[in-house]
Amino acid sequence: MGTRSDADEARAGPKPLDAIEREIAANTRAFVVGPYQQRRGATDASLRSFAARLDEAVGLAAAIDLTVVEPIQVLLTALRPATYLGKGKVEEIAERIKLEEIGLVVMDCALSPVQQRNLEKAFGCKVIDRTGLILEIFGRRARTREGALQVELAHLNYQKSRLVRSWTHLERQRGGFGFLGGPGETQIEADRRIIQERMTKIERDLEAVKRTRGLHRASRKRVPYPVVALVGYTNAGKSTLFNRLTSAEVLAQDMLFATLDPTARALKLPHGAKIMLSDTVGFISDLPTQLVAAFRATLEDAIEADVLLHVRDVAHEDTQAQAADVQAILRDLGIDPDDGQRVVEVWNKSDLLAPEERERQLGLAGLKPEAARPVLVSALTGDGMGRLTDAIESRIARTRPVYRLALAPGDGKSLAWLHANGEILERRDAEDGTLDLTVRLPPEREGAFGARFPEAQREH
Repeated sequence: MGTRSDADEARAGPKPLDAIEREIAANTRAFVVGPYQQRRGATDASLRSFAARLDEAVGLAAAIDLTVVEPIQVLLTALRPATYLGKGKVEEIAERIKLEEIGLVVMDCALSPVQQRNLEKAFGCKVIDRTGLILEIFGRRARTREGALQVELAHLNYQKSRLVRSWTHLERQRGGFGFLGGPGETQIEADRRIIQERMTKIERDLEAVKRTRGLHRASRKRVPYPVVALVGYTNAGKSTLFNRLTSAEVLAQDMLFATLDPTARALKLPHGAKIMLSDTVGFISDLPTQLVAAFRATLEDAIEADVLLHVRDVAHEDTQAQAADVQAILRDLGIDPDDGQRVVEVWNKSDLLAPEERERQLGLAGLKPEAARPVLVSALTGDGMGRLTDAIESRIARTRPVYRLALAPGDGKSLAWLHANGEILERRDAEDGTLDLTVRLPPEREGAFGARFPEAQREH
């Protein structure tokens, strides 16, 4: 990978703030190093094999078009404060970097600024950790204004602790103020102030964007559509399922973090109920805490959804560990993943299962109580979509009151109101022209319905 000289950098002038650290060119030759500590005792992290964790890290690197020359698994008995890895392993990797002409090393762990700087010196190339890699992906995928602002805020927060290494584009020292003069602001102090000012501005902008989203949500609530949100591990097939259900054209690729911005579409279910279907960012293990906080706003649709579809890739070797990660994040968001009334497990990618494995999965699904029974589907082929829409309808129906009423002959205005504000489950035309109707209503329309049709009888 070609590098620019200091003179070239000087002639180019200072880099914009949001360009710092985002200089990973496509097709950069990279090593992905998985430094995993061997621990006793089972944890959620230990559900996932080291090989699978390294494979996921390679997938993350591929998501920003890096050319991964080799994944390197390193088993650690202890972490070194200076370099994370042991001295011998650092030297061994440094030799291989020279031989393979590697331009970037991705460390599948969280590095301190000192560790990152020391590794870069030892390797003679750029080093990023898991947080930096995920931030890079988020920066490239975010499309909406809110997504872009969230990314920049998380990125600046991350950079704040790494000023000693990265921020060299401003003058070394600025003039002092006051009678005593003094050394003035150092470069790091000035850059830290610039970052903080930018973060404060972004936070203000985000509040404005959130208020706008809040107004949009409020207007959606006035429409009697329940919200159904897709959640799940990254690359579980949520966007493919979203496209299958809505005939939308959301980016759907076999790639980690293909979707970052929430997308919502109105959808009519087979029995006439209308819902708002929302696609969300994929979850991932060991998501850095500052990113969970930064992206909480993009999950607001999921937090407020009436029904959540937890999409799982059942063909993946780590499907159980992935499900545990998603359930842990849902709990952090105040959602009970075991609430079968609200959460439907969707076992996706059944087309990748061998027939006998598919039968086994169906058997496992059958062991669960009917209320919490998962739905086996293939978003790619469309298999199981009927079962899925039935499951969605049954969840929505349980929270909605059902009434019986009679409309006088020719009362088209009332009939139109019922069609617009609820679902007509059954219609019986009497000989005298009277309509006997069974209707299901969203809870927020029950008051207006009661005022308009005081003689209606509630069924359940």
